[in-house]
Amino acid sequence: MRWSAASLAVLLLVIGNLAASLSDVAVKLLNGEIHSFQYVFLRQLLSVLIILPFWLRQPSDKRTLTAPGLIGIRALLIMIGSGCMMVAITHLPLATANAVFYAAPLIMLPLSVWILREAPPMSKVLATSIGFIGVLMVLRPSQFHWAAWFALGTATTLATFNILARKLPAEQTVVTTLFWTSVMTVPLAGLLAALYWQPINSAQILLVAVSAALILSYNGLAVLAYRKAPAGQIALAEYSGLVFVVLIGVWGFNEIPDRFTTLGILLIILPLLPYKELKQRRTTSS
Repeated sequence: MRWSAASLAVLLLVIGNLAASLSDVAVKLLNGEIHSFQYVFLRQLLSVLIILPFWLRQPSDKRTLTAPGLIGIRALLIMIGSGCMMVAITHLPLATANAVFYAAPLIMLPLSVWILREAPPMSKVLATSIGFIGVLMVLRPSQFHWAAWFALGTATTLATFNILARKLPAEQTVVTTLFWTSVMTVPLAGLLAALYWQPINSAQILLVAVSAALILSYNGLAVLAYRKAPAGQIALAEYSGLVFVVLIGVWGFNEIPDRFTTLGILLIILPLLPYKELKQRRTTSS
């Protein structure tokens, strides 16, 4: 079976969102015991150290920074989104925070029209709307918590971050993009962290390192995905992370979803299925 570029991009985003979901679990385990600025600085510093060997293995011409303004904007978005994310995950249930995070694909549709001048087909708009209804069914908040604003901030920065990936120069490798984006976050993050520094132990550093490695994986896969297909065609795949969070809750925390949650998950998953590829495979096998 030969996958289309859009279907392959969806698969990359699904894998990336699994990594992002596990990163959220690591942040949740920190339990707010370190400051959000401290977390962002340590995560980005560790990200630089993780990606540095891969960056150095590239030819010198592939290591060059191109489009510094665009990379700088994406670096700032990482800092803002990461800080908002830690606050939201610390003060909201994991599934609740993630449900708000996954408003990002809905935000990406108008952004793709405004920034990229893309015209997503009505079928994608409808599918994304169905997925968002599924998110709301899983969430079903009994009351609005102030930390949800931070979750919405993460969703907005994530949507803008991914949309801007489509404007990155084609000749710039994913490793180089990740390296320079991480490097640009360190100075300002370090300054802010110094103002709010507090003692940190080895277990907390390990959790931050795990979070850094996982979110790097997501960022790299997202860059690959959004280079392969228009944002409006694949943004729905971002919802898969919420499914992973629910499954982690069942397995790790004995949080069994009720009927409404199950229906919401189905509304998220069904539009993601590669119907065209499955139909082609069935026709071929016949």
